[in-house]
Amino acid sequence: MDRTPSLNPLKKIQTTKDQKLFEGSKEEEDYQEQPLSPMTRLLHEPGANIYILAIIGTKTPIDPDLPKAVMVHIIQKNHRFSSLQVKQNGNITWIPTRVNIDNHIIVPEIDPRLKSFDKFVEEYISELSRSSLDSSKPLWEVHILNTKTSGTCILRTHHSLGDGLSLMNLLLSCSRKVSDHEALPTLPSNKVFSRHMRPTSLISLFIVLWNSLVAVVMFILTALFLKDTETPLKGFPGTEDRPRRYVLRSVSLDDIKMVKKAMDITVNDVVVGFIQAGLSRYLNRYGAGENIRLRAVVPINLRAATMFDAFANTTSSHEGWGNKFGYVLLPLNMRLREDPLDYVRDVKTTIGRKKASLEPIWTEFVSSMVIKLFGYKIAGKLNRKIYLSTTLCLSNVPGPQEEISAFGHEVSYLAATFYGLSTALIIQAVSYVDKVTLVVAVDEETIPDPEKLCDDLQHSFHLIKTAVLSKGYDKK
Repeated sequence: MDRTPSLNPLKKIQTTKDQKLFEGSKEEEDYQEQPLSPMTRLLHEPGANIYILAIIGTKTPIDPDLPKAVMVHIIQKNHRFSSLQVKQNGNITWIPTRVNIDNHIIVPEIDPRLKSFDKFVEEYISELSRSSLDSSKPLWEVHILNTKTSGTCILRTHHSLGDGLSLMNLLLSCSRKVSDHEALPTLPSNKVFSRHMRPTSLISLFIVLWNSLVAVVMFILTALFLKDTETPLKGFPGTEDRPRRYVLRSVSLDDIKMVKKAMDITVNDVVVGFIQAGLSRYLNRYGAGENIRLRAVVPINLRAATMFDAFANTTSSHEGWGNKFGYVLLPLNMRLREDPLDYVRDVKTTIGRKKASLEPIWTEFVSSMVIKLFGYKIAGKLNRKIYLSTTLCLSNVPGPQEEISAFGHEVSYLAATFYGLSTALIIQAVSYVDKVTLVVAVDEETIPDPEKLCDDLQHSFHLIKTAVLSKGYDKK
């Protein structure tokens, strides 16, 4: 397979500042050129040069004029969407520019004889991963895919425009509840990791400090030499430059909540538990063995809350936006278990230790310090080394709990994924109403059969659910 060119979107281009940027926007003095923040600047380095794909499925075909109107609103509210990122003398600066909305909205023609629209969507986003965005325009675009009965909207942005929570907040601020067209959607509180640890005793304080120390040591060892075991899931150098293959699957959120209630754990424990079980099942098929080291990089957003109502009214260019996240290195046990529930129990214990630590805050601090002391190149190499030394990137995002409408269309599902990381496997889960949509992104040179991997994930959850029912936990 031919090597795909590097996905670096930045070029040394010349631009001038327009006197009027977009009809209805603020006065020109608010549009000052600004340098990218250190963490945002890091996201242009090889191995961290990430593109986000936000996917919204709708129950009816999408009228392209409605997303256009929404994006006009977004441009007026957040000026990152109307600014170029220009590289000059080694620095990158936000420079406001005039936006032609039609250049950012893509509506491809689709064969009406298409047999599987879901398969077409997977192939379409896979094709998007082969290219970067045009740096002569703001780094975002919207793709609208329609059939006679449904539609899909794909927002592709560079990670420098904002982290996943920022983008979800902005999109949901433009959405409304189906049951109340004047009300904003609500999100469940995200308690996977607490930003502020509050030890209640000397013992709990010691536990937090000990767990944090262990995490620090493991991070340093990984940055220096510690690598995961070579398995059929682990990528190799150059993975970040290759296109991705995407497969979308869904599982019942009600079933997940049933397991959660029965075992007195969290939704996140259940999701990560069946993912661990599915990966173990997949590797066992290839005879990878059980005594292997396999870790997931889990990005943790360090913003104080998941509220997004402020985004509906803010007109600040960059306030409340950006990239503020750390991550944890989550070890996964690949040993086969006779009792499927043991996978979930293992995960509960492991995540419990990670919650009782300062690991995400510490990793964000280290990244910032490396940038200040050694520059973006070294920080980028460190980030790339961490992902190359581990096996996958894993994320679970809670979505709206009630049905919503976006762009004037009722939403059937929400999903998200990304590309540009130095890892061969990315699993992103997003919940919406009564289901969790999994997007599995793979480097096909490493993992040529992602459908089998997804089958293993779904089957593993079925075994866990069946085990709960057979033990009578549902009667509690």
